Amino acid sequence: METRAPFVIIGAFVLAAIAAVFGFVYWLHNTGGLGPRATYHVQFEGSVPGLLVGAAVLFNGIRVGEVTELSLAPDNPHRVDAAIAVTSTTPVRSDTKVGLEFQGLTGVPVVALEGGQLLAASGPVSTLIAEAGAGQSMTQAARDALRHVDAVLAENAGPIKSTIANLQVFSDGLARNTDKLDGIVAGLERMTGGGVSSGQKVTYDLRAAHGFSSPPERTLKSKLVIPEPTAVIKLDTQRFLFSPAKEYPGFAEAIWADSIPKLLQAKLLESFENYDIAHAPLRSMDGVQGDYQLLIDIRRFQIATDPEPAVDIGLSARILNKDGKVVAARLFQDTQKLDKIEPAAASAAFNDAFGRIAKDMIAWTVKAI
Repeated sequence: METRAPFVIIGAFVLAAIAAVFGFVYWLHNTGGLGPRATYHVQFEGSVPGLLVGAAVLFNGIRVGEVTELSLAPDNPHRVDAAIAVTSTTPVRSDTKVGLEFQGLTGVPVVALEGGQLLAASGPVSTLIAEAGAGQSMTQAARDALRHVDAVLAENAGPIKSTIANLQVFSDGLARNTDKLDGIVAGLERMTGGGVSSGQKVTYDLRAAHGFSSPPERTLKSKLVIPEPTAVIKLDTQRFLFSPAKEYPGFAEAIWADSIPKLLQAKLLESFENYDIAHAPLRSMDGVQGDYQLLIDIRRFQIATDPEPAVDIGLSARILNKDGKVVAARLFQDTQKLDKIEPAAASAAFNDAFGRIAKDMIAWTVKAI
């Protein structure tokens, strides 16, 4: 008996030491280490997949404690209650945000705390409410999003099917009318002076009125300004226009030196300069103030082919004073017959008709102001 007693005492001591070590490790891992701890209750609305007792608690990414308890709420089957123990110096406030994060390749869940807006303690905090859907992983969130998309598609299957059918009908209509669409586009290009032509463009200029007596019989005694003439979009082009509209050989490559409104403004100013350069009017620009304005509206600048070919020019003119009052108004129009419809002959006829109109307009303007 005396020989066996020391062995029993030694064995009991070893077992007690082992139990103490395991108990210390368990306490250190689950209840808070060596410093003082604070315990909080956390409520999760929904599932918390993979969360275990002993899982880490992070505050702004720093580990501050562990999960000490998990249980199902007896009064709410959708809620999970958890208890966490964190270091007492952790700045948990009433507006601290609570959620789950999944770390590592295996997606180990941890409780994540984020600091709120309150800088000072707002009183004792015992329960933290996690945000809705805080326990969802990325996979679960993706599944929920796809489920919502499927629901939307299922609810709108009829309208979506009708839209696709209408698109099919529209594309079939475009396919059947491709030639017509090409013709419409080509017509718009011809009307606006656009498009690509295989031939080289031939530019024609309009000749200003000339042959006035020097010195002039009467001069402009007031400062006159001529703004750019107004016109409909059809006339704002460099192409030769026909009435009725038709394509003629040679005119596809023939263009005016500038758009018709700008060309008429430049040639009217040059005609006034040929009459009396010392008192010639100016362009309407910023900073230029005149006593009078000569406003031109282009009515016609075309080649008429019915009943016989002739160029046709029609300009409406008004003279306004500084107060915007119309002091004179007149319609100027002239025609010139064409022996043949070709660009050079048409340009010469336009020069003759415009020259007569410019001279009449200069005489009328000088007399009016």
